[in-house]
Amino acid sequence: QVQLVESGGGLVRAGGSLRLSCAAPGRTFSSYARGWFRQAPGKEREFVAAIRWSDDRTYYVDTVKGRFTISRDNAKNTVYLQMNSLKTEEKADYYCGAEVNGTVEPAADIYDYWGQGTQVTVSS
Repeated sequence: QVQLVESGGGLVRAGGSLRLSCAAPGRTFSSYARGWFRQAPGKEREFVAAIRWSDDRTYYVDTVKGRFTISRDNAKNTVYLQMNSLKTEEKADYYCGAEVNGTVEPAADIYDYWGQGTQVTVSS
């Protein structure tokens, strides 16, 4: 079982920044992919970004390219999502996922493990 623990959510004004963290205590991820998704009330979980642990390759949904950055810290088994220039429509619960085979697809159903989510509120 993989435990993922998100943190860093909060309230920010439109145009502001937040950095989300997803820790995985005691785990190594040499063959995994780690991703960030978000889910607004009444909507499906949406892919935001992912990183493949084996080669550090990153992937983003088009709407966040140039504003969001996914990165990792191997020593801490932690993945980050730096979010800049946040928009009000990006208010959602943000979830970290882990996919054990290193497959990166913008589909929530391929991910094997999920964190509990962290709430991001963007005010106008």
